[in-house]
Amino acid sequence: MQHLERITIDPEVCSGKPCVRNMRWPVEVVLDLIGSGMSFPEIIEDHPELQPEDLLACINYARLSVSGISLKDVA
Repeated sequence: MQHLERITIDPEVCSGKPCVRNMRWPVEVVLDLIGSGMSFPEIIEDHPELQPEDLLACINYARLSVSGISLKDVA
């Protein structure tokens, strides 16, 4: 899976939710932005701290989550 190293899980950040690069950007929030219909360029324009690879990492993490594979299993 591409870019999964960008997804971090730290009990001290966002209550241990999977986040983008230890920032306070939970995967679920990024997926909400994508799911709302925003394009990658629109998201990055509004939130320049995010990078296209971060968005791809969130999608790949979500794919793993629904497949039943844990990030810890592929790390």
